[in-house]
Amino acid sequence: MSEELPPRESMEFDVVIVGAGPSGLSAAIRLKQLNPELSIVVVEKGSEVGAHILSGAVIDPVSLDKLIPDWREDADCPLKTQVTSDRFYWATSQGWFRIPNFIMPPLMNNHHCYIGSLGNVCRWLAPKAEALGVEIYPGFAAAEVLYDDKGAVRGIATGDMGIAKDGSHKDSYTRGMELLGKYTLFAEGARGSLSKQLIAKYNLDANSEPPKFGIGLKEVWQIDPAKHKKGRVQHTLGWPLNDKTGGGSFLYHYDDNRVAVGFVVHLNYNDPYLSPFDEFQRIKTHPDIRELFEGGKRLAYGARAITEGGYQSVPRLSFPGGALIGCAAGFVNVPRIKGVHNAMGSGMLAAEHVASALGAGRANDELVEYENAWRSSAIGKDLFKVRNAKPLLSKFGNLLGTLFSGFDMWCNTLGFSLFGTQSHAKPDRKTLDPATQHQPIAYPKPDGKITFDKLSSVFLSNTNHEEDQPVHLKVADMNLQKTSEHDVFAGPSNRYCPAGVYEWVEESSGPRFQINAQNCVHCKTCDVKDPNGNITWVPPEGGGGPNYEAM
Repeated sequence: MSEELPPRESMEFDVVIVGAGPSGLSAAIRLKQLNPELSIVVVEKGSEVGAHILSGAVIDPVSLDKLIPDWREDADCPLKTQVTSDRFYWATSQGWFRIPNFIMPPLMNNHHCYIGSLGNVCRWLAPKAEALGVEIYPGFAAAEVLYDDKGAVRGIATGDMGIAKDGSHKDSYTRGMELLGKYTLFAEGARGSLSKQLIAKYNLDANSEPPKFGIGLKEVWQIDPAKHKKGRVQHTLGWPLNDKTGGGSFLYHYDDNRVAVGFVVHLNYNDPYLSPFDEFQRIKTHPDIRELFEGGKRLAYGARAITEGGYQSVPRLSFPGGALIGCAAGFVNVPRIKGVHNAMGSGMLAAEHVASALGAGRANDELVEYENAWRSSAIGKDLFKVRNAKPLLSKFGNLLGTLFSGFDMWCNTLGFSLFGTQSHAKPDRKTLDPATQHQPIAYPKPDGKITFDKLSSVFLSNTNHEEDQPVHLKVADMNLQKTSEHDVFAGPSNRYCPAGVYEWVEESSGPRFQINAQNCVHCKTCDVKDPNGNITWVPPEGGGGPNYEAM
């Protein structure tokens, strides 16, 4: 007999926003700018605003300029370093070839952009929203979408707290809250758990291409001042990845002699033995990169899934009672490796249509105006120009794909495309080959100075979960995990996870799938790349996960 749950307490608002990232906070601020009388709540699963935010980040300020025009005069704004040098390289194991800037499409120019911590930008935006009257609840995970009797979204419920691993209620058990709104905006980021449910319920992806993703891994280093080049932005393609595996590295020099170094691997790779984390460590051993970090100190580490489907993969954004904004909708410009400007822009665009609807006395209906507006907005125009970059890389490999996509971006700058609009072949989980078609990759052991292992890296992410709680990584069919993920694909979860969450432990009775959920940095790669779609990421108890300080 199941335990009868106490009723939830509820609070009513004009607008409920899920996620205190750049899109959610921009939406909240813009709503208050348009109508100070609106009641708005933002719920955030991280222990504080910014705790779960990870981005490169080179930020195009075009949307920030519209939201807070005088941000450059604000001494508290964390964006202090403007890009002064832009470099692109094609890397080999022994050196690299610099790609001349003049052949790069104009949209790839970063000189008007700023380098900084997106987490700190969100920490700066949050008090601005609160000063306008927005309520922000960090440490509360949105765990359930609430619907009215007509099937429209009427808000969300936060997760219950104090549930033991066996499902029983601890002495600290607390029922979640119902946050009800006339409209609910979902700003969960890439592969949001509730956003995924909404896309399925309302069939929002019926007319779009399959979603595509990458995994982005990042470290922050403090280096020798003599080696620091403040304002330099550097990207590489090529080594250590083979021609069939998309991705590349970035190096961003910003304030306090800090360098953000990162690596992106497109999750449509086919080799089950590939480890994105270890490829990231390898790039730091490149002879022209290693010397930068020698004598330096690694300060932070993290990882996050990135939306890469672009224009073709954006689902329908509106549904009865709410809308998707930011990376939950998939607004990353892949070749530019930028999504913050579009995330903020989409939050502002949605806010304008929500404010208009509320002003007309509407509630819990579909914001079709927002859906109809985004493609003709700056967001749609930004993504349309680069719509073929990811499909061309996938079809032709890194070398030819880069040449073709660069040519296509130049053509789109001039207003036409010889490629039309290319399609994405299939979801990322369906791209792995059986392990018999590949050989295990012998990655070098970490030296503890330039390269590191997963567990010491997770330590730097300040990841913490209440140990006595249900595992938030749900395996639908454990037998399928053994017969397919292990037996056919040689257990790629052990390698695609950047935090050491998954292990196949050999025992006398056979291999056992072990989930070290306490290590999870909430990157959600498993939810994307498991070959059978057999793993589902759901929010753990609110406040759990990484606590990034300046990512």
